[in-house]
Amino acid sequence: MTSEPNSPPMRLLASDSTLFFVAQSGWVSQGNAAPTHESGFRFAGTQRNVVLADGARDLSVPFVWTGPNGVTITRTYSFRRGDYAVKVRDEVVNASAAPWSGFVYRQLSRVPRELVHKGPFSPEQYSFQGAAWYSPTDKYEKRKFDDFADDGKLDKQVTGGWIAMLQHHFFAAWIPGTKDQGQFSLEQLHAGGLPQYLIRDLGPGVTVAPGAKAETEARLWIGPKLVKAIEAQNVQGLDRAVDFSSYSIFATLANGLFWLLEKLHNLFGNWGWAIIGLVVLLKLALYPLSAAQYKSAAKMRKFQPRVAQLKERYGEDKQKFQMALMELYKKEKINPVGGCLPLLPQMIIFMTLYWMLAESVELRHAPWMLWIHDLTARDPFFVLPLMNIAIMWTTQKLTPMTGMDPAQAKMMQFMPLIFGVILAFLPAGLVLYQVANGGLGLLQQWLTTKRYAEESVTAGKDKGKD
Repeated sequence: MTSEPNSPPMRLLASDSTLFFVAQSGWVSQGNAAPTHESGFRFAGTQRNVVLADGARDLSVPFVWTGPNGVTITRTYSFRRGDYAVKVRDEVVNASAAPWSGFVYRQLSRVPRELVHKGPFSPEQYSFQGAAWYSPTDKYEKRKFDDFADDGKLDKQVTGGWIAMLQHHFFAAWIPGTKDQGQFSLEQLHAGGLPQYLIRDLGPGVTVAPGAKAETEARLWIGPKLVKAIEAQNVQGLDRAVDFSSYSIFATLANGLFWLLEKLHNLFGNWGWAIIGLVVLLKLALYPLSAAQYKSAAKMRKFQPRVAQLKERYGEDKQKFQMALMELYKKEKINPVGGCLPLLPQMIIFMTLYWMLAESVELRHAPWMLWIHDLTARDPFFVLPLMNIAIMWTTQKLTPMTGMDPAQAKMMQFMPLIFGVILAFLPAGLVLYQVANGGLGLLQQWLTTKRYAEESVTAGKDKGKD
């Protein structure tokens, strides 16, 4: 549960009233007896203490239900070392003199969990918690616990697909066969005074003739949202359980950024350095935009004295001042919004990275260096937020506030402190990205300003010679 040595493992499923989260499966049959998740199956092994032996890769645990009419259902749970998916196989054998028909059901039921980390800046606060499902026709869909009743009944006929309950960093899912037909449904229950929420897949149905047998199989995923492990299941749409965003365009961008981050992690062997490497690559990709931004800022910085003269000349006549300022911009070919437009893609990337880093369980308890032992937790000593304040303050000194209202300019001076306070409560991985991005941006802006100033001096000397 924590990064401390010998700390207990994360427990996802539990039957406790306040932590209730269970995966259930059984059968329903009209006119015939059938086992349910509440009763019926009995352990069929010789030893009740079943352990995966050292060096062994697979472990199978059998259970059996024997009906009063000669029908038996043998359920086998198959575990594989290092795999979060459990295979659940049911074999129906009909030794009776009449056909037997039934439907297998698989469901997940839980009480919403209490958040471990609360507050307006906690990623866990904004991470999706609720039911999700996937069908080949309608793709990925989800519903928050609070919306179970308000958003109407779910009654979806699906072939293949999957159902799941999601929470921050972890999830459980039933994954039927790709050709199995089922019916997905949602239900809100009340047990022991606490609300319970359920998602169910009913099906497929089987009819077994006398003397014949039939089988059905599904996988039960119980574990973290590890992208590589999920992709290894080769299940269509299961990667959407890593819920980077509700909007497909941001989810696609986040998946691309994570793919790149993962490649960098393979290179550096450290997620913190991978984040810094990602900043460098993004800076190179956005270089034309940032170069235009810093060049515009350098130009405006050069003409600050002339802007001050215009302010002094026109005094309180803001309309004439603005007209004169625009004439100056036009004459000197200065784009006043040239420094703002490049910020838009950077803001989009920052927000996408927030969701990606907050949702990526790969970074959970992952250290960077020295004092940063968990990139998904806040900086314990606020070193990175303080560095960001210093970087923003220095950047602000290099950025002219030409034409800005004095009150607005005064407010902008507090922005480094405001952002520092906000970042103090955000995951260290995200703050590390912001510090690296701001630091490289500051270096680029300083070099651009210096170069532009030198070019202006040279151009002035040449003009004087003429």
